[in-house]
Amino acid sequence: MDLLVLGGTQWLGRTLAAEGVARGHRVTCLARGEAGAVADGAELVRADRSKPDAYDAVAGRTWDAVIDVTRQPGYARRAAQALGDASRHWTFISSCNVYARHDEPGADESAALLPPLEDDDSTPETYGEAKSAIELAYRDALADRFLAIRPGLIAGPGDTSGRSGYWVARMARAVRDGGPVLVPDVLDAAAEAVHVDDLVRFTLDSAERGLVGALNAVGDRVTFGAWLDASRAVAGYEGEVVAVDTAWLAEQGVAEWSGPDSLPLWIADPEWNAFMDRSNAAAKREGLGLRPLEQLLAETLEWEREQGLDRERGAGLSPAKERELLAALTA
Repeated sequence: MDLLVLGGTQWLGRTLAAEGVARGHRVTCLARGEAGAVADGAELVRADRSKPDAYDAVAGRTWDAVIDVTRQPGYARRAAQALGDASRHWTFISSCNVYARHDEPGADESAALLPPLEDDDSTPETYGEAKSAIELAYRDALADRFLAIRPGLIAGPGDTSGRSGYWVARMARAVRDGGPVLVPDVLDAAAEAVHVDDLVRFTLDSAERGLVGALNAVGDRVTFGAWLDASRAVAGYEGEVVAVDTAWLAEQGVAEWSGPDSLPLWIADPEWNAFMDRSNAAAKREGLGLRPLEQLLAETLEWEREQGLDRERGAGLSPAKERELLAALTA
């Protein structure tokens, strides 16, 4: 199969390209090539997708499958115009952020979407609207050759956001340094993540089969408490965990979800209480396979150790901030 990956030099795109090569496909990655090298065995075509001539280097070539991971509507609109007629099948890695509501547990792909972003360029604040716009652009251009795959939190080795690996890495540090470990008191809240390799396999399986439509490629729902328990078990931590009222955490400047001084997988806004509680039934019927949570966390912890448990993270509390908060609780 001739496979074109629009991107291919960052985490998800590179993993897609590597799996495509491993399956024996002829893989081409169209990217600027500034984020890193493409997977071994893949061809890199250097191009800046913000430029009008971005696709000139592949003009005249045809593709059995194209996979795009962009968040910029302008990139997608130009790609559909330049390459749509040259592709047998097209997959876009969208996001569950496209949905207009996140307070309906178990909602499936029929849920309403956000209005599409009209601008060509997105910002972090318009991420969901941008992904919705990209889906619309490809759906209009490709009709019955288009599949939108909508993951939620993507987890596993390579997650430089720091979200999916924070808790298992924190438990591992506690084994080494001692506890307690501070957690938000949302133990019954939903948690849901898909391992990057499971997402990639499903994406390529779907492209090879020519699946169309939209599918939520999300992990099975567990509770935040179960995620913590699995993290403790994988890391071998048997010490104290201190569950803290989330209103107090917010007062102390602790952020939810991601970023500096945050606690990942915690979402305080009740309008987002089901962001990690979407149905994956349709995707599983189409073959989405999910490894057990303990395996996901064990593989993530191995990568976390390689990166360094004490490195500055993209998400989570610094040791100093956590000590400060624990001290304030007992003051």
